Amino acid sequence: MTRKEIILQAATALFSDKGFKDSSMAELCKMTGVAEGTIFYHFKSKEELFVAILEDLRKSITEEFDKFTKQKRFETGLDMMEGVISFYLFLAGMMEERFLFLHRHDPYQLAEVNAVCRGHLEAIYDCFLDIFEKAILRGQEDGSIRKMPARKIALIIFSMVDGLVRLNTYNLYDAGALYGEVIDLCRRMLQGKDSHGDG
Repeated sequence: MTRKEIILQAATALFSDKGFKDSSMAELCKMTGVAEGTIFYHFKSKEELFVAILEDLRKSITEEFDKFTKQKRFETGLDMMEGVISFYLFLAGMMEERFLFLHRHDPYQLAEVNAVCRGHLEAIYDCFLDIFEKAILRGQEDGSIRKMPARKIALIIFSMVDGLVRLNTYNLYDAGALYGEVIDLCRRMLQGKDSHGDG
């Protein structure tokens, strides 16, 4: 691991735990054993370091979802949706510290004034929504999912699943305990007849 990667890893842990404002470069130096000058050699400011963590997270999430879509085969779009939900929950557990970073208010606050930060956040959420939407579109093609606005429904389902992850991230509730109910609810939502009765 390079010195830059060590700084990035430690900063992720620090910002996830304390947030952007309450994290100091002195603490980061102590965690890494690296001088402050070295940190600022790699990252010009605390804000640039924060955005670099977000960029690294975007790359990791995109890679994981690319691997998932290439390796997994599903009979129907409905089966794919169940797989996507399972994988999202798995990924959130595997990358718990990084999801805590993502779920803090700091990235969204910074995104209001930092276009690069906003771009990374949008790319992360587009990646999530694209895979949920892909499952719905596939299901509409094979008949396992009724006709409805795919992107909107993808956003609704993703919001529900991500909400569970947030409860889990903040140790308020065990997301896994509701897995069966979430899958059942999504299946009912996606298979249910539409208002014209042709679904």
